[in-house]
Amino acid sequence: MEAVVGDDGKARCWWGASSDEYIAYHDEEWGRATTDDRALYEKLSLEGFQAGLSWSTILRKRPAFRAAFARFDPSKVAAFGEKDVARLLSDAGIVRHEGKIRAAINNADCVLRVAAEHGSFGEFVWAYAEQIGPPPEVIPPTTAGSEALARELRRNGFRFVGATTVYAFMQAMGLVDDHVAGCWIRPACEKARRAVLARVRSTSPGRQ
Repeated sequence: MEAVVGDDGKARCWWGASSDEYIAYHDEEWGRATTDDRALYEKLSLEGFQAGLSWSTILRKRPAFRAAFARFDPSKVAAFGEKDVARLLSDAGIVRHEGKIRAAINNADCVLRVAAEHGSFGEFVWAYAEQIGPPPEVIPPTTAGSEALARELRRNGFRFVGATTVYAFMQAMGLVDDHVAGCWIRPACEKARRAVLARVRSTSPGRQ
């Protein structure tokens, strides 16, 4: 749980310094506050596909996933039918797991329904963001926030959204800031997260 200084002199979360692939993902994406519905849907889908696999496997396959799933445009994926399921099951570039493929298609429709009800999918999930706090000393597999969001997602028809999967999604999308103390990117991520939380609190005070 300590920051590791890389060859470039920057201190990063220990896992984010383990390879060039992870350095880029850690520095450019992980923990950055994201409210865009397409990006949120993509990450929730990829976290579902990642279950039982390494995240590096998903990162390497992400270009193929994006091509196969119409760049994770929920309005397009929600219209996928059985021919698309067959196409995806024959695509060696992605994870060919029928349950996960069908869940991603189902969840696209759920994203659209939730967005129609709440204004956007981003507004919905950010209402379950973790509160501001100090850098983590221990990173748990789940939190009360991820358990609550997972329950609400399932109540809205989402699949493959267990609390562990949802917590990984929350970490990646900035709903919680799990960059460790001393990590060079933590201040920027925390500043952006505070801005989103302030807006969410002002529009949905009853859910904070």
